[in-house]
Parts: sequence; C-alpha cells; structure tokens
Amino acid sequence: MAPSTVFLEPDNLLTPKEKNKLRKPVVEKMRRDRINSSIEQLKLLLEKEFQRHQPNSKLEKADILEMTVSYLKQQSQLQIKRSFHKSSQFDFREGYSRCLQEAFHFLSLHKVRTETQTKLLSHFQK
Repeated sequence: MAPSTVFLEPDNLLTPKEKNKLRKPVVEKMRRDRINSSIEQLKLLLEKEFQRHQPNSKLEKADILEMTVSYLKQQSQLQIKRSFHKSSQFDFREGYSRCLQEAFHFLSLHKVRTETQTKLLSHFQK
C-alpha cells in the first residue's frame, strides 16, 4: 500500500496553478483536434463545390473556411430569391382569384347577356 500512496503524492503536492500549466497543453490539443475535425467535415460535405472552383488543388484550412462561408452566403441568397418568387406567385394567384370573384359579382349584378357572360368566364378560366 505504501508505494501507491507515494505515487499519488506528487499530484497532491502540485498547486492549482501548476495543475493548470500541465492541463493547458492537453486542453489546447483537444481544442485544435475539434477544429481540425470540423474543417475536415466541411471539406467532405462541400467536396463537389470545392472541386468546381479549384480542381486538383490542395486546399488549406483557411481556403476551406473561406469557400464554406462563400457557399453558405450564396445558398442564403438563393433561398431569399426562391421565397420571394414563391411569394410573388402566391400574390399573383390570390389577386387573380380576387379579380375573378369581383368579375363574377359584377356580372351577377348587371343584366349581361348569358352568351357574353359564358365567353368571359371561359376566358378567365384559361
């Protein structure tokens, strides 16, 4: 039993400041490993995009990060354009539908010949 307590004693003799000095490189290595792992994952996720811009070139970490930011900005802009386009289509359809309702209401209030009414309605449905 005595040898095991002797082995643990040097650790107990360290001050908190000394413990932090010993722990800091390990924590820093873990942090760098996480960063490198994430950069590698980005590279794999966007591999096709990178090949399109810089075929046959070895990318540095900074290149991977810059191209990822550029790609995400581009995707964000496309998303905004798509949502605007969908919104415009929705607004057009809603306006067209409202216009049809108004026309039907107008035709029902006024004595318009049924032949004219039928032609107009068939035109609107196209």
